Amino acid sequence: MQQVPAPAPYPTAGRTYRMQRRVRLGDVTPKGRLRLDAVARYLQDIATDDSIDGAYDDPHGWVVRRTEMWVNHFPKYLDDVNIETWCGGVGSHWAERRTRITVVSGDAGSESTTTAAIETAALWVRVDLTTLKPLALSDDFRTRIGEAAAGRKISARLHVGRDLADAPVPIAQFTQPLRFSDFDAVGHLNNAVYWESLEEYLGANRERRAPLHATVEHHRSVEPGASLQIAVHELQSRTVLRLVDDQETAALIQLVTD
Repeated sequence: MQQVPAPAPYPTAGRTYRMQRRVRLGDVTPKGRLRLDAVARYLQDIATDDSIDGAYDDPHGWVVRRTEMWVNHFPKYLDDVNIETWCGGVGSHWAERRTRITVVSGDAGSESTTTAAIETAALWVRVDLTTLKPLALSDDFRTRIGEAAAGRKISARLHVGRDLADAPVPIAQFTQPLRFSDFDAVGHLNNAVYWESLEEYLGANRERRAPLHATVEHHRSVEPGASLQIAVHELQSRTVLRLVDDQETAALIQLVTD
């Protein structure tokens, strides 16, 4: 996947946060591989735990704008995985949260080893939870994550929609019904649910396997009562899924494979 830029490297210094969990039955496909929407839930959980453990100011006032996943291989049912997160870079009102998922392996009586599986980068924007307008990053936050970020600057510009206006007629379309349980405590469609659309596509196109690079970019929130219409576009080296709510683009999903 030479056309896909590599994620920010692991920090040589600064704060990191780690947790371990086991891949459970509700996290996997019928074939037993870890689903991308389950990965997205793992990312949400460690982001919350890190924010609370690190005593960051305003730990809940963040919304995700873009999430990227570099999947080298998929963990499987009952695998134990290490999940480690750190700050990969900052902007004026946003920060990139890098997260690495590795599979823990090793025979009984021998020292465990870890195998890199999935790298992720999520762009989170700090917002006022009442107005949802962006807020500048605080000096306290910058101090706490600055060493790991190592001065790296990141852009909040969305890029999946590039050339999409000139895309041909979709090669496929389907509807993703939304359930009451798909909406979170903020009242919006949970971030992990967007990845279910890509899983539907992968389920119908089983030749698309890891290694892969997938990106979800959020354009507007989805409220209860909505029903997403999914249009699939093939654009040379990439596949783009447009998620439409009430005739407006709610999110774009890009998939690149070898």
